[in-house]
Amino acid sequence: MPEKVCMENVAIVLHDTRVPENIGAAARAAANMGVGELIVSAPRTLDMERILKVATHSASGLVETMTVCKTLSEALGPFNWIVGTTARLGGTRRVNTCVADLAQKLIPISSENRVAVLFGPEDRGLTNEDLRLCHDLVNIPTAGFSSLNLGQAVMIMCYELFKARNRTPEFHIPRLAGRHELENMYEELKETLALIHYINPENPEDRLDKARGFLSRYQLRAREVSIVRSICRQVARYGDQCYRAGQAAGATDGPKRQEPES
Repeated sequence: MPEKVCMENVAIVLHDTRVPENIGAAARAAANMGVGELIVSAPRTLDMERILKVATHSASGLVETMTVCKTLSEALGPFNWIVGTTARLGGTRRVNTCVADLAQKLIPISSENRVAVLFGPEDRGLTNEDLRLCHDLVNIPTAGFSSLNLGQAVMIMCYELFKARNRTPEFHIPRLAGRHELENMYEELKETLALIHYINPENPEDRLDKARGFLSRYQLRAREVSIVRSICRQVARYGDQCYRAGQAAGATDGPKRQEPES
């Protein structure tokens, strides 16, 4: 069993970042703790000179090899497990307020799976739509003002992941389904639930979010995602057969011809 988080399989993903210097500060924090990858999604400004000035020489390699994506979906596509960070609590946000406990959970997952730790823009954080892409949510508790500087938040997360060690034996966790595989499953599930009128096709997100929350509790593998999609296709196929049978029966049992009166 792995003894610690595999930092080479962990990536820091910064979405919709406003200030280039914050990318540099995040890169420096990640490099200090041995994080293997930095991804920037839809940055407002990507001034490499300003980024490298804060990152310093030690993190320049991580900056120079970082991936820049146009959308968050593209950035998270290759990952098997995604952790979203949020300062806001309550509502539908099922948040783990202990970063150390989350780090323990990631020890077996990171052994054979790519893990993304996702941070939102400095002024408002991740939206509910962004958080739908996450398996886990985490909050860094503070004594008063809840909003941390982006670089500080990245350092705290990376430090907790770096120092986490096994307390008890863990079950082996094989490769999990990637984000693209899961999103394709959810899209097919949405179409199927709309077909059977479980959700309103004009406003599907409420009940679909509940389905996401339910399925996200399980560490789904690619094979299990394939099973769910196969069930959805079979339901759609059966519904289509019933509809066609009903249409045919309606045509056969149409209104009876009226006999002329004698």
